Amino acid sequence: MAEDTYNTMGGRAEVVVQARRTGELHRHLHGVAPPPPPVPFQIPPAVAHFENRLAEQDRITRAVEEHTGRAGPLVVGLTGIGGVGKTALGFHEVRRLSERYPDGVLYAGLDDLRRDGVVEVSDAVAELLDGLGVAPAWLERSFAGRSKQYWARTRDKRIVVVIDNARYGAEVGPLLPASAGSLVVVTSQGPLHDLDGVVVVEVPVEPPAVEDAVRLLGHVVDDPRLSAEPDAVAELARGCGGLPAALRVAGQWVRKYRRRSLSRLVSELTEQLYEKGIPMVEAVWDAAYEGLGPEAARLYRLLSCYPGPVVPAPAAAVLLGCAFLPAEDALEELQSAGLLEERPDGHRMHDLLRGHADRRARQADPEGADRAGALRAPIRWYRRQAARADLLAAGPRMTFAALPEPAVPAGTDIGFTDKTEVLRWLETQRHALCGCVRLAFEAEPYEDAWALCEPLWSHFLDHPRYADVTEAFRVGVEAADRAEDPTAMVRMRCQPARTLWEQERLEEAGECMEQALTAAASLGEEERKLKASVVEFRGSLKSAGGDLAGASLDFEESRRTHAEIGNTYGVMLQTYLLGRTALRRGDHAEAVELLGEAHDMARDLERERMRARTGFELGRALRGAGRAAEAVVLVRAALDSARKRGSTTDEVRVLEELAALAEETGETAEAEGHRDEARLLGTRSGGLREDDRSA
Repeated sequence: MAEDTYNTMGGRAEVVVQARRTGELHRHLHGVAPPPPPVPFQIPPAVAHFENRLAEQDRITRAVEEHTGRAGPLVVGLTGIGGVGKTALGFHEVRRLSERYPDGVLYAGLDDLRRDGVVEVSDAVAELLDGLGVAPAWLERSFAGRSKQYWARTRDKRIVVVIDNARYGAEVGPLLPASAGSLVVVTSQGPLHDLDGVVVVEVPVEPPAVEDAVRLLGHVVDDPRLSAEPDAVAELARGCGGLPAALRVAGQWVRKYRRRSLSRLVSELTEQLYEKGIPMVEAVWDAAYEGLGPEAARLYRLLSCYPGPVVPAPAAAVLLGCAFLPAEDALEELQSAGLLEERPDGHRMHDLLRGHADRRARQADPEGADRAGALRAPIRWYRRQAARADLLAAGPRMTFAALPEPAVPAGTDIGFTDKTEVLRWLETQRHALCGCVRLAFEAEPYEDAWALCEPLWSHFLDHPRYADVTEAFRVGVEAADRAEDPTAMVRMRCQPARTLWEQERLEEAGECMEQALTAAASLGEEERKLKASVVEFRGSLKSAGGDLAGASLDFEESRRTHAEIGNTYGVMLQTYLLGRTALRRGDHAEAVELLGEAHDMARDLERERMRARTGFELGRALRGAGRAAEAVVLVRAALDSARKRGSTTDEVRVLEELAALAEETGETAEAEGHRDEARLLGTRSGGLREDDRSA
């Protein structure tokens, strides 16, 4: 059931504003007020080696100094081939200029959000809003709503936004901040001609000149051979095409063979150029790869098809099928060879090197047997970790996939300690989890594919980023069909329906629900709870589309089924939904009766969160029925509950209702105090103000 899996995240209330009869407002702290959110700075620290690119830096500096702000934010486009160093240059310039933009630095890597060549721009806006301190529970569901949030949060700021790996102007336009005093740095392989109405300062990024590339090599490896054999080092720099991604690998390779002359090393690469017909840069990567130990070399090959952009050490251990420490050694060896970059949440492989790793994997394993076998382990590992995380985050709920056995080797389970850590892990690993759904489906362990969608559902409810989960749920539906699992076939069709109706794609959501209902008709008597859940989903879809009468019929049907099978919680939930629907229809008498019944049941079941919710809605119904005095106690209890749970969304709703109740009883100063506090909490959490919504 939908209510079983709904999670809310929010901060603590910092103040309560209480009005005296004189109209003065007094702010009282609830516990220790949290500090203001830090200024975002979402790019990595400076690298140890950056070759100056003075001409490009001068071009960017002039553009910043000459920018008047009359035509919106300054947009600088860094264009050039992959691996040439556009992102590194962009990061360097942002660090250098950051003091001019005191409100922070945001980053959106579009390739991490790209699926089948397309970026879900709504999710990219969500990434930026997260950096601006918008709590997940306050994130607007529609693209239009998120855009308004983004404009509202950026219109008075001087910020930098880095948009990495753009392909089309249509991906960039919605990510431009509303402030004319801001800077946007866009990296792409070519000019974005379809970025309509925006003047872009184009800064072509060419491969560094040979002398600059030689200096970069000197930064990577401090070796007297570079000075003693200038012709050889220049030949190596030319062979790498000046690409920093290749030069760093070349430098580490030179460092490894300190006893050989540089001329000999370069000669060996040149021989491959002529004998094998491969570019020298490929030979450089081959040489680095061939110098790896067996475990590191195998890990390098396997990482070419790893489902996420960043690999954590436990996942690498599972991928190799070895203990944790040897996997860490292999990761360190790859990093020392320049073949991996270390990030706070794991290791990342450059796209150029990922391509090389894939070519070596195909050479070593033409049939793909090793890769296919090795990938089954991380798929199962992610399924197990996600299921464990889901249980900690959402508690026991209606799921159908069994928890997999611990991975081999043992000891790779994540040591989750609390709900906050669990939710953070699900968020950082969402790309890998969605990737595992696709890999599992392609490899045909279909149960793994649809089972991974169950914890993704709980994560989606808190972090509504639609591109990945919509695709994952679509694959989950097909996987359940291929597995011929009747319960999964039903459940998987309900999940994409909600993602669709939240995006106002009601017709597509309706098709999903019709398929779910058709599949549910074949279920046996033992699955009546699932059937009732499907009917509830259909009612929620009707409610989203404004068909309140139809929604009531579905909630009533679901309630009857729960009553027949003795599921008291289900009866309570459907009664609550029926009461809310009656309230939306304006039938306050019926709403009071239904919500009163649901409130009593939630109390008897000791479901404190539902007791607060039913009490809040009952208070609203009582006010509508002209019984405001009876409502106050219920609504104040809901306020206490929201504060204990740290849910700012619920807290704001309750404060607004308290304001309405105060107006009913003529306490206008108290009403204004509640509204002031609600506005304060909403603004700090990232919610849209009414004037922003109508803009």
